[in-house]
Amino acid sequence: MADVQQVSDDTFTSEVLQASLPVLIDFWAPWCGPCRAIAPIVAELAGTYSGKLKVVKMNVDDNPNTPAKYGVRGIPNLVIFKGGTVQEQIVGAVPKAQLVKAIDKVVG
Repeated sequence: MADVQQVSDDTFTSEVLQASLPVLIDFWAPWCGPCRAIAPIVAELAGTYSGKLKVVKMNVDDNPNTPAKYGVRGIPNLVIFKGGTVQEQIVGAVPKAQLVKAIDKVVG
């Protein structure tokens, strides 16, 4: 299984916006039950799409600037970036099939 990298406000531009691959970012917090519930699915997707999609997580408590910039009001909030722009945004703990559908739209 591919590792899911942690990113911060400081590393967001280089790790997400300037990434050569599309990026799925999971905005989450340790106290969020639904965030913990989908974490294994996010990790599994990192393995499934290894080489085609970069998967990262950002703790919204420790990094308030980036979530605010992208209008993240509820978590979990999964955003797919490609070429530095938002392609898809999914709010809430959704079924894996819904995430796969959103990723496949971007990754092709």
